[in-house]
Amino acid sequence: MILHKADDVLMCKVFVVTLRGAAQDWFHTLPSGSINSFKELAYVFTKEYTSYRTIKKNLDHLYNLRKKSEESLRDYIKRFKAENANIVGCDDRIASSAFKKGLPAEHNLYRELTITPSQTLAEVYATAERYALWDDDRIAAKKSTKQEDQPTKRTGQRSDGFSNKNKDKRKSHPQGDAIAGENYTKFTIPIHQILAQVKNKPWVRRPPPLKGDPNKRDTSKYCAIHGTHGHTTNNCLAWKAHLEELVREGHCTEFIAKQAIQRIEDRDTAKEPPQKVIRINTILADAKESGQTGHYDLPSLD
Repeated sequence: MILHKADDVLMCKVFVVTLRGAAQDWFHTLPSGSINSFKELAYVFTKEYTSYRTIKKNLDHLYNLRKKSEESLRDYIKRFKAENANIVGCDDRIASSAFKKGLPAEHNLYRELTITPSQTLAEVYATAERYALWDDDRIAAKKSTKQEDQPTKRTGQRSDGFSNKNKDKRKSHPQGDAIAGENYTKFTIPIHQILAQVKNKPWVRRPPPLKGDPNKRDTSKYCAIHGTHGHTTNNCLAWKAHLEELVREGHCTEFIAKQAIQRIEDRDTAKEPPQKVIRINTILADAKESGQTGHYDLPSLD
């Protein structure tokens, strides 16, 4: 690349080859002809992904950590360790103090750490792990007791839950809205590339925003139709379902594979109802005495 640093076209092509996953999906959403140089491509790429860098936090953040009421001790330990790794210049004494401060005052581990305050951070973690074993056993025993006390109710809930799950599936996937993965139309190119070519068409409709906490989404996966992270464009159920609607409306047919076109034609033919035939029996005047009759088959107008 150093030998060809003056060749913007070559550098842009080589750069694209290095992209993977969400970054590659993002590149295909760029409008055609919008990049005129490698410097411009580097600027756009940096602007898109600079906000996803891990930001170091200060000591105030560590002291604000608290064990949640429904959080197990083991989960609190994991969360504290993860947050402590992002603190700049935090020594063991401060981290030990912050860890204890995050525990409820009535917790047995808080009492233990108060009685022996001179422990290093490694010793605090070791003590916390011993208490976590007891906490895990307590939670498991509580769940087991609850299950034994309500065996009949649990059986009924399991049966009802299975039934309700099927009902929820039918509600969340109404007829013509969502299709099983095997029944999606086969296209000649990946569907994220189809979106890149048709996204500005007036008949392409944007889906509603994703639900849930944006901070819990997988930032390594990007969906161009939603314009946010969490899953890739190729795995977006909303875009797949909308593509099926567009195909039924006569759009995006140039991307459909030949085998898929034949299946669509066969499906439409199968949906046509069989033609009704009305039979009219008549008695011929000249053959009345001989008992000869005739009939005519007429197609129904229904």
